[in-house]
Amino acid sequence: MSANASIILVVEDDAIVRMLIVDVLEELEFNVLEADGSDQALLFLNDQAQHIDLMMTDVGLPVMDGRELATLARTLRPALPILFASGYAESIDVPAGMHVIGKPFSIDQLRDKVKGILQCS
Repeated sequence: MSANASIILVVEDDAIVRMLIVDVLEELEFNVLEADGSDQALLFLNDQAQHIDLMMTDVGLPVMDGRELATLARTLRPALPILFASGYAESIDVPAGMHVIGKPFSIDQLRDKVKGILQCS
């Protein structure tokens, strides 16, 4: 992990999609924490020693969906910016301080969205 890079928690149950997102974010010089679902994500979120600048989550997660996870994440870390990734981005209403990126997205779209969110927070 590079010392001054932002830390992004990526929550995605599809291993291939998660690997691609992580690869792109690491190539953009972000530090990335990986979670394959809400249980793993909550381990990071509950660890107060673990700094997280942004949580990027798939909406369609098994067990606890991305919205439920985001709600819980905000109770644990009220100021945490959240980015939802969804194939149905245009039909999603997100609470204040939360953002959406439509799947599939390009590397440039992901970079611009993440940098935009991190600059605002």
